[in-house]
Amino acid sequence: MKTNDLFKLKPVLSFEVFPPKSTTPVESIYNTIDELKNYKPDFISVTYGAGGSANNATIDICDAIKNKCGIEAVAHLPCINLTKERAMQELERLKAAGIHNVLALRGDINPDVEPKHEFQHASDLVSFIKENSDLNIIGACYPETHPESDNMIDEIKHLKIKVDAGCSQLITQLFFDNDDFYQFYEKTRIAGINVPIEAGIMPVTNTRQIQRMVAITHAKLPRKFVKIMEKYENDPVALRDAGIAYAVSQIVDLIANDVEGIHLYTMNNPYIASKICKAVQTLFAVGD
Repeated sequence: MKTNDLFKLKPVLSFEVFPPKSTTPVESIYNTIDELKNYKPDFISVTYGAGGSANNATIDICDAIKNKCGIEAVAHLPCINLTKERAMQELERLKAAGIHNVLALRGDINPDVEPKHEFQHASDLVSFIKENSDLNIIGACYPETHPESDNMIDEIKHLKIKVDAGCSQLITQLFFDNDDFYQFYEKTRIAGINVPIEAGIMPVTNTRQIQRMVAITHAKLPRKFVKIMEKYENDPVALRDAGIAYAVSQIVDLIANDVEGIHLYTMNNPYIASKICKAVQTLFAVGD
């Protein structure tokens, strides 16, 4: 099933997981998925190995999600370190595994890996996938603008190019102020971008995690969020619970304002996902 069809039924709930690091037993990700499937996500996306590794496990994990767990899977495919030949091989692997959905990304620049320069932008990969497959293509978007964008006007222009190239749905980068999402969403509609947009939510459960995420994404931290982090920074359990509660409050507000879907960045932590899902599960029950 193509995941863009899910939005016709009800608000969509999806999870993101990532392949285990080389120092982590590969079984760990399958144990995580076994737990996550209990919360009945509409789909699970799987990130791609760093640097375009030829041994990337993304498609194998997607295969297990789709064909063993019976949940739709989305494979991330960053293009900055891909040749067109390698991209075709990945598309063929997806087809062989029965995967119908791909998240097309430019990918982060790794100073230790020379880009291939065959795809300059995510929109180039979107066009390539559209021309060479019948996959449902998902794109990323940035409510607070991409760190490399000059301003929101340019951000929306680039997003429109990506959608016009073939993206049928979008998932946002994480954000902590829902007003940023609402303003961004309104701008996309004014620009003629009419595909479903899922709000990306990441529960923050420790200070190192938030420092890393802010450094990578340049996400803005609302005063309310900062005060919570400061108050509980020396109490790991209280900080975890406060981070979960903040994410739940974001989701409740988003669903009340008719968001089309929530994409939960699980960080491969079923405990956190379970706490959030149990708190908001009835909000996604319409249409079941």
